[in-house]
Amino acid sequence: MQYKPLGTTGIDVSEFALGCWPFAGGKVWGPQDDTASIATVRAALNKGINFFDTAEGYNDDSHSEEVLGRALVGRRNEAVIATKISPPHLLPELVEETCDASLDRLQTDYIDLYQIHWPNHSVAIEDSMAALIKLRASGKIRAIGVCNFGVRDLSDALESSDVVTDQLPYNLLWRPIEVEILPRCLESNVGLICYSPLAQGLLTGRYASPDDVPDGLSRSRLFNNGRPLANHGQDGCETEAFAAIDRVIGIAKRLGEHPAKISLSWVRSRPGITALLVGARSPEELDLNIPAFEYELDDDVAAELSAATETVKVKLGTNPDMWNGENRMR
Repeated sequence: MQYKPLGTTGIDVSEFALGCWPFAGGKVWGPQDDTASIATVRAALNKGINFFDTAEGYNDDSHSEEVLGRALVGRRNEAVIATKISPPHLLPELVEETCDASLDRLQTDYIDLYQIHWPNHSVAIEDSMAALIKLRASGKIRAIGVCNFGVRDLSDALESSDVVTDQLPYNLLWRPIEVEILPRCLESNVGLICYSPLAQGLLTGRYASPDDVPDGLSRSRLFNNGRPLANHGQDGCETEAFAAIDRVIGIAKRLGEHPAKISLSWVRSRPGITALLVGARSPEELDLNIPAFEYELDDDVAAELSAATETVKVKLGTNPDMWNGENRMR
């Protein structure tokens, strides 16, 4: 396992970050056994994965933070915990009590990386950041990050404090951040934490057609707005996306590799990447994804993969919001 610095914090994190949203189960992920989730966290630690990402809002059949906290009992010192504060709780008077609730669920007295989950444009960012800076000064959090921040919001946040990471969707099928946000992150030395690096499973080759994709995973702008949980109001780009998936699978077959392996390796090869969030739900799923973090993609193959998905990039345009037609990342 390879590690990268988390900004200038002195914290090193594994490139493989275990995304813990699936631990919540619910309508997006389907039933999930807490015992399997806990076993996955402990297996991850045993394999050198030290970075775990959750959120106060991942609360469906189970609460992801609470499950992660149970899994880390006796092993907290081996883990780097990233969690998130939801937009309604960014009011300065609510920030500390929200953090305290996460600390209780996680069974810890500090959070390594505390992230704003989405911007709240009804609250002045400098006021929210001031409350987060107080948390950092008190030792309750070690570093401040953001998620789903576009260029303007990120620039505003950076005026108040250092921000070590921006967590954004990025994969071969979802590349809008390449237009403006990624260059801004590189310019400001803000690391990128990539969520959905396998496009929620599409790049594994698991689904032969759009009709095979379950409702919880087909609500993104890759799919048409007629899907049951979609509310983006757009036509989607199913034809282009599945043609691109076929091309990625063809490249993988030629290399004798799994499409998930080369897809994750492609994201790892991009500039400015700190970590990739991979949502394994069992130790077995964990083992399937680890080889991608030990595999280096040739530059020529990386360029070929980029070309194979260019039509999807063009169709999606500059809006990096996976679920809303009107971009919430300003």
